[in-house]
This record gives sequence, C-alpha cells and structure tokens, in this order.
Amino acid sequence: MSIAHWEHFEHKADIGIRGIGSSLAEAFEQTALALTAVVTDINLIRANTTVNICCNDASNDTLLYDWLNTLIYEMATRKMLFSQFKVKIDQGQLSATVAGEAIDIPRHQPAAEIKGATFTELAVYQDQDQWFAQCVVDV
Repeated sequence: MSIAHWEHFEHKADIGIRGIGSSLAEAFEQTALALTAVVTDINLIRANTTVNICCNDASNDTLLYDWLNTLIYEMATRKMLFSQFKVKIDQGQLSATVAGEAIDIPRHQPAAEIKGATFTELAVYQDQDQWFAQCVVDV
C-alpha cells in the first residue's frame, strides 16, 4: 500500500503545500500535485501534453524550491496546468516528465495564481520510511 499523498497546511497569508512519499522523488511528485491543487481540481486536468524539466542543487531543500518554481514558470509561460509528474532524483540532479494541458478557464475554473515557492517553512526530510517535502507558496 502506497503512503504517497499530498496536503495543504495553514499559513497566515499564503498556502502551505506538502508532499509525502516512500522516496524523495515520490515526495517531490506529491508536492507538485499539492501545488496544482491550489489552482484547480487535479482531476479536471487531462494529461495530453508532456514537458521535460531538469533542475540541480546539492541541497534537497533548495532542489524542492527550484523544482516548484520551475513548475510555476512552465505553467505561466506555457499557459498550462499539470496533473501527472514522474520525477527522478540522483545526487542533486532532478529530471522529470510532467503531463497536462492548456488552461481551459471555464472547465478548470482556476481559484488562484501562484506567484512562487518561498523559503518559508521550506523543508525536505525523511522520518522512518516516509519522505516529506514542503514549503509555503505565494498566491
């Protein structure tokens, strides 16, 4: 049984996102789902277009920050939403294939525009057999 899931957590002005998984990559995938869920219902997004993303950083914390901000950039410049994330992480190198579609405002009914991931409550850590990846995003 998979432990992978995502959640939002309370923050005074913005929104906290957290991904939990059995591996570091899975936690990053779940955090990306939490990011998308700030904007719309993930189930409304068709995964018909793929985009490849690469990031690298020696620190898992700043790698998460880079990953999320790269996703936000790709969503904004491509005018897309993503609903599927396949992440590989090896020695600070993240490579991912993400899938989604162009924003359809009537169908997706975007609730918020994410400006960026922040360093607020930024943390990536392992606790027993679970990985956690989280931060607050500016909306």
